[in-house]
Amino acid sequence: MFQSTFFWMEEQKNEDLKQMLESSKDSAKLDAMKRIVGMIAKGKNASELFPSVVKNVASKNIEIKKLVYVYLMRYAEEQQDLALLSISTFQRALKDPNQLIRASALRVLSSIRVPIIVPIMMLAIKEASSDLSPYVRKNAAHAIQKLYSLDPEQKEMLIEVIEKLLKDRSTLVAGSVVMAFEEVCPDRIDLIHKNYRKLCTLLVDVEEWGQVVIIHMLTRYARTQFVSPWKKDDDDVVEEYNENNFYESDEEQKEKDRKVKKTYVMDPDHRLLLRNTKPLLQSRNAAVVMAVAQLYWHLAPKSEAGIVSKSLVRLLRSNREVQYIVLQNIATMSIQRKGMFEPYLKSFYVRSTDPTMIKTLKLEILTNLANEANISTLLREFQTYVKSQDKQFAAATIQAIGRCATNITEVTDTCLSGLVCLLSNRDEIVVAESVVVIKKLLQTQPSYHGEIIKHMAKLLDNITVPVARASILWLIGEYCERVPKIAPDVLRKTAKSFTNEDDLVKLQILNLGAKLYLTNSKQTKLLTQYVLNLGKYDQSYDIRDRTRFIRQLIVPNEKSGALSKYAKKIFLAQKPAPLLESPFKARDHFQLGTLSHTLSSRAAGYLELSDWPEVAPDPALRNVEAPEAAKEWTVFLGKTKKEKPTEKFYSESEEEEDESASTSATESESGSESEKEDKEEGSSDESSGSSSSSEESSDSESESKESTVKKTSRTAEKSDSEDIKKKAKRITKKRNTSSSSDSESSSSEESSSDSKSESDLRSDSESGKSGRATSSKKEEKPIQDRKAPNKKDVFLLDLDDFYPVTSPLSVPAAAVLSPSLAADLEGLSLSGSSVIDVTTQVFVPTKTHELLHRMSGKGLAAHYHFSRQPCIFGDCTVSVQVTLTNTTDQKIENIHIGEKKLPPGMRMHGFNPIESLEPEGSITVSMGIDFCDSTQTASFQLCTRDDHFNVNIQPPVGELLLPVTMSEKDFKKEQGMLTGMNETSATIAVAPQNSTSLVIIERVVKAANLGVVPSGQDNIHRFAAKTVHSGSLVLVTVELKESSTAQLIINTEKTVIGSVLLRELKPVLSQG
Repeated sequence: MFQSTFFWMEEQKNEDLKQMLESSKDSAKLDAMKRIVGMIAKGKNASELFPSVVKNVASKNIEIKKLVYVYLMRYAEEQQDLALLSISTFQRALKDPNQLIRASALRVLSSIRVPIIVPIMMLAIKEASSDLSPYVRKNAAHAIQKLYSLDPEQKEMLIEVIEKLLKDRSTLVAGSVVMAFEEVCPDRIDLIHKNYRKLCTLLVDVEEWGQVVIIHMLTRYARTQFVSPWKKDDDDVVEEYNENNFYESDEEQKEKDRKVKKTYVMDPDHRLLLRNTKPLLQSRNAAVVMAVAQLYWHLAPKSEAGIVSKSLVRLLRSNREVQYIVLQNIATMSIQRKGMFEPYLKSFYVRSTDPTMIKTLKLEILTNLANEANISTLLREFQTYVKSQDKQFAAATIQAIGRCATNITEVTDTCLSGLVCLLSNRDEIVVAESVVVIKKLLQTQPSYHGEIIKHMAKLLDNITVPVARASILWLIGEYCERVPKIAPDVLRKTAKSFTNEDDLVKLQILNLGAKLYLTNSKQTKLLTQYVLNLGKYDQSYDIRDRTRFIRQLIVPNEKSGALSKYAKKIFLAQKPAPLLESPFKARDHFQLGTLSHTLSSRAAGYLELSDWPEVAPDPALRNVEAPEAAKEWTVFLGKTKKEKPTEKFYSESEEEEDESASTSATESESGSESEKEDKEEGSSDESSGSSSSSEESSDSESESKESTVKKTSRTAEKSDSEDIKKKAKRITKKRNTSSSSDSESSSSEESSSDSKSESDLRSDSESGKSGRATSSKKEEKPIQDRKAPNKKDVFLLDLDDFYPVTSPLSVPAAAVLSPSLAADLEGLSLSGSSVIDVTTQVFVPTKTHELLHRMSGKGLAAHYHFSRQPCIFGDCTVSVQVTLTNTTDQKIENIHIGEKKLPPGMRMHGFNPIESLEPEGSITVSMGIDFCDSTQTASFQLCTRDDHFNVNIQPPVGELLLPVTMSEKDFKKEQGMLTGMNETSATIAVAPQNSTSLVIIERVVKAANLGVVPSGQDNIHRFAAKTVHSGSLVLVTVELKESSTAQLIINTEKTVIGSVLLRELKPVLSQG
């Protein structure tokens, strides 16, 4: 009864709607259509109303018409016969004077997926592609994709329409037609040639989603048309817009031109694409920023790709979905080019509010960015993450520590000791993950870690996680000969619980029994047979198979094959250590920002990027007669570009002379320098490559002449300021000044373009004061000005600089570590009461190292030693004395330093060229090298007039230190702040003749440049130093124990230096 009532009510409701649709009042029809569309939205069937709705297609009310179109799009396929009745109405609407109605009619017509009307749709699309309204042409481009999916045989005719629409100059159409091109004929690159420059020019004004499509298409296009800008040596890349040095002579310029011909020169069209996409890094749409980032990654020279890093970091402030995609792409980038994101390391620190997926990605990026310089900071950060309540994230952190230990050998011991400490953690998941990671690390150097294996064997009773138990059993079995007493007992205990163990653990118990049977059969023969019997009747066929295999292999009998002779070699063979690699390494062959990259598998419709061609196709293919409107627009852009730097140039020179310029003026000046460089690049590039070059160049020349006439009176002031800038550059090489706060800098940079006139007025009004300023004040000002562009802070809107991103350098400390300076040293805090002074060296080493052998150097021999004297080239550099000897009977002329091949951040100050060295003559010269607190090799060429010799200088870790003095109280206080992973220790056997105080001090200070700290105990000797580059404290303690042993402890936040120093001091104290 109820069901019949329900259907009667539904029928009655539909009847009411039909009556309302047939009403003469538009308000009733509109109300009925709203209710019908509401029914469709709820998933109810409204197909019965199709005849009544179709009648209203010809309604003059636009609102009713729109809703009828929505209904028809939904039910046209189901009611094909009735839908065909309304085709004539749509055809008439295609010629309606209202552009909205024409576009709506085309949209509905293309949505009716009825194969019989394909010819009508094709005709409608052709007509709409020639429509005067860009909105209608845009809908024609959308209809192309729908028609192609309905009937792929129409491809050739649709390509003709696409070719026609690609020539359209409207920004409204550009994005839609490129989308149609990507769907219908993505391989027809020839259609893009003539429209390439137009698309690059229009790109900034296209709608956001159109920009994304165009950028992806142009990325694929550029990879087929231009040669690779990625060279082995970035110095080989010479941009075609490089301008001559003002002071270069003609001969020098000719010589330079000859070199340029041999090197790579970027195609003007390649540069056009990079230049026109760069402003889109400031887009509010995250997809646009991501598209530009992938374009720069795949197309830009490596020195310029770093500009996208700041914009990608900005996107990390978006919602979690955007963060997830951006972080995935950064993770892939950071594997190949760490330098891009090292300045923004702290942006990837995990927040407590981040979801697990974001935390894991940030952790992956931090692990990829880890190097010798920042590993100390990262390990402190990881220590906090391990304590997280999110157990999945804590486990991932332990894996990250393992990867860092594998990749950076200097911290392997430190990480191992930290992971061993985690074995006593209350959380079982943390302990289990630590066991698995320790197992992998021990495989790299098992001979030194017998104690750790014993410690893990004791934990077997408490750990229940199968993977961890299996890892411990594998370790004990693999290195059973190093723990001969413990291994049999472990087998005895696990044999008791065999039946209750997980399959993974059972397999390892069988392996352990087999290995012990082969190495210690007297004690374990019966145990192994017992375990094999248990495995023989196990429920799992894997266990049963493994049991039968092992029994036949290790227990010799008549049926045993030839393999049983080699059982020991099979089970106890040397296993290769596992490679702990990033899971994102496999994704780098997918294009960044695509669905395939996100899923790490090829998605439907993915188009691969082609390899760079060896020889670029003819660029004349892209030549086309530029329309007049485009020329005028390009000239207008050129004018604005030229006016900006001219204005800024003069305001800059006056601001530099002014000693009391405000912060906003200073920062607008630093921004204008980078703007000026970009504009110069753009102007010279356009003059060589674009079709409107003649008009642009004439405009720019006339403007420059006008500006020159206006500014003649300031020429003297400008030349003075240039001299001051040169001096300031030399000073800034030796001195780093602290930068202003992020908030002030970012705000001033954002407002720099708006405050140009204010800064100009201010500089004009105060230019009189500059003449009365002293020379010292003049020098101080440019130092601050020049510092601004080199800042590595996250300035989100400062996108106009093309400075190459290098690894961040720590702030060098002054001769005395004051509390204010110490606060900048990566979280190292020193109390105000500590007095830590740099002192003179206790011992000057006489040992020399060979730099160049006389046979390799064709008679020129070179040796070097570390003088431990203050370096004349700067506070952060280590002084190196090089002795050059001529062992031939002829003069050696023009000895000098040639090409330098230094790791990122490292700097070298060479000696002045030596004109000649007499036969059997010798000369000693000084060099200064900033090793950045690293023992990496400084490679360079030692050159004579005729030859070049590749030489290397590698510093002992003890020469990277400066001795300091402090009281015993201060030493203990600082030592208490540097514990955990900042502490490295070892117990060593001391030779009897080395146990006196004088001998210990002599040997320690001889091996490392340490200062002696007074000690109130005879058996404890303390030494202190700070690193030359960053000023981080290094504290060394030698505590003599009984039975001729000593405890050697090193405390420093530079864990790499601590580990290497410990390794070097151990043999010094133990040998006779």
